[in-house]
Amino acid sequence: MGEVSTDETTPADAADLAADLAVDGHASATPPERVLELRGVAKEYRVRGRTKRALDDVHLKVRRGEFVSVLGASGSGKSTLLSLVAGLQQPTGGEILLDGKPVTGPGPDRGLVFQSSSLYPWRTVERNVAFGLELLSLKRSERKRRVAWYLAETGLSEYARSLPGQLSGGQQQRVAIARALACEPEVLLLDEPFGALDVQTKEDMQVLIRQIWQDTGITVVMVTHDVEEAVFLGQQVVVLASDPGRVAARVAVPLPERRDLAIKHAKDFLELRASLEDLVRAQHHGTAKQGK
Repeated sequence: MGEVSTDETTPADAADLAADLAVDGHASATPPERVLELRGVAKEYRVRGRTKRALDDVHLKVRRGEFVSVLGASGSGKSTLLSLVAGLQQPTGGEILLDGKPVTGPGPDRGLVFQSSSLYPWRTVERNVAFGLELLSLKRSERKRRVAWYLAETGLSEYARSLPGQLSGGQQQRVAIARALACEPEVLLLDEPFGALDVQTKEDMQVLIRQIWQDTGITVVMVTHDVEEAVFLGQQVVVLASDPGRVAARVAVPLPERRDLAIKHAKDFLELRASLEDLVRAQHHGTAKQGK
């Protein structure tokens, strides 16, 4: 089962330890550099004249090339957290650093994929993928190269001239992922991107996103309420407590880097999933034991 650390017994440095653990449980001699860091991040909203705190004192460190799953129930601030990292909103407390520089707004160094594909219906698949590239100072030949490569990587080459309305839901999400990746961001942010898909398509997409991560070496932060998905995809699972959202635990996932769907039936996988389900449930209902 994974190494579990909670904020009650370990502060933000526990995330470093979990991230430094290799798959076999041994510390890495040369830990990879940090690419993303959240320091005491808080977010408040005004709702009907009252202040609502969505996130409180969130500390998180993500290392270059790491795949981190952020897991929590409704009300834990998962999507708010991702929106802050994307620069779509500003925190009311703390700071977010990307490569040591403060995040002050959206930028091509972060690619964001929502649950809805949000494609332009009048643009073909290849022109949807090219959209972000048109805003960058790139030669036409480089834009074409990137579009062709990411269409091939996501299995969409034969649909390049199709319109979004001619695609299935899973194919539309592939287009959205290819579009986000084409700008070659430092970090890929996934906001429950497979939540609206049927089970079979969802599992196909999970396999695809792990393959893309392994092929490109990109840093990925994904938020989800699906425990099985968090374990299958992540190297580390960050569990958020609710009301307000805050980091309750960080769990290293001691599974092989090369994974197929069969691993979901393995004993280690099932035990870790059950442990995380209990933890998420306890945090959601406020019954988590202190100092666990």
